[in-house]
Amino acid sequence: MTRAFIVAASSVKVEEHWDKSLEYLMVSAGIDAMRTAKVSVVDSIYVSNVCGELLQYQANLGPIVAEGLGLSGVPAFRVESENASGALAVRQAYMEIASGISDVVLVVGGEKLSDSSPDEFYNLCSLAERFDYVGYQGITPHAEAALLYKLYTSRYGAPHEDVAYFSVIMHDHAHTAPHSQYPFKVSLETVLNSPVVADPLRRLECTSPADGASAIILVSERVARRLNDPIMVELSACEVSTDYVNPFDREDPLWFSALSTATDNALRRSGVGRQDIDLIEVFDSFSIVAAISLESSGFAYKGKAGAQARSGDFALNGKLPINTFGGLKGRGHPFGATGVYQVSEAYMQLAEIAGKNQVDGARVAMTQTLAGLGSLAVVTVLKRV
Repeated sequence: MTRAFIVAASSVKVEEHWDKSLEYLMVSAGIDAMRTAKVSVVDSIYVSNVCGELLQYQANLGPIVAEGLGLSGVPAFRVESENASGALAVRQAYMEIASGISDVVLVVGGEKLSDSSPDEFYNLCSLAERFDYVGYQGITPHAEAALLYKLYTSRYGAPHEDVAYFSVIMHDHAHTAPHSQYPFKVSLETVLNSPVVADPLRRLECTSPADGASAIILVSERVARRLNDPIMVELSACEVSTDYVNPFDREDPLWFSALSTATDNALRRSGVGRQDIDLIEVFDSFSIVAAISLESSGFAYKGKAGAQARSGDFALNGKLPINTFGGLKGRGHPFGATGVYQVSEAYMQLAEIAGKNQVDGARVAMTQTLAGLGSLAVVTVLKRV
């Protein structure tokens, strides 16, 4: 297999872009990434998006983005797997480089959720669930997450304050991130006193509608060496696994088996151990999902992730920094772009261009992206070479 390297990343500021189209956001991110990488042509383009047909009445985004980039004629593919769409697009680009088919591949993820009404947004959040099983009955992922939350606190005796503290961490990291949706800090008291979405889940423990786009350039080792960057960042593994769609059909709803498997496989393929990981971009669509994800992937003890969060383990200067630019809660969660944002941010850390959010001495990073509540997991490992 040919080694794959990331040589550029671009992230549009996540916010409500009322004056910009979905195409504009995605093309802007792509142009910026290509300009940074100093490449004018690519062999392939992978585009990730979830809600284009439903909100913008727009499909066929591959050739649309290619045209906007002035690259008509280049193969372009649209990838969709709900919130994991961006990470799967990265996986496809990685496989194309690794197989030797291409030398330069562009990945662009984009979403424009501000075009949705509140009711539409909740329906869009349910796209990863079985519609005839939960959606038809009006059961949202927020309600399912609340049930997981109750089961978690009951089984492990973990206080609400511990789990809710993940939101405090995300805002702490987001307040110095230029591209974050919510660049301000919040107190634990503010989180706990925010409106109840589905008891015990509070409003400030959930993500919000967001617009954004992010892009990366992946190249083969031959091209990476020709570009002669002083720091090379290798995407050394990108593994995928699946599980039952509904978490309550699984043997243990509080264990994301797909994430556990994908993490083990990614570590094995990249030749590193958990002790070698310097930072993780965790999928925190809800605070409880962050806790379960860290435990399922072996980076926290069962029932103790929240306590470890409050002790400072996951802060930028902690033992294992997570979501170094605010994660889904702080940076924002534009569905189809989120996985690309995560990989872009991990790249920025290893390339030492993370500014005020830089993790000192970071050499190995991991990203974890989920579809639904763990029905599909994509785990990447990046190394500074």
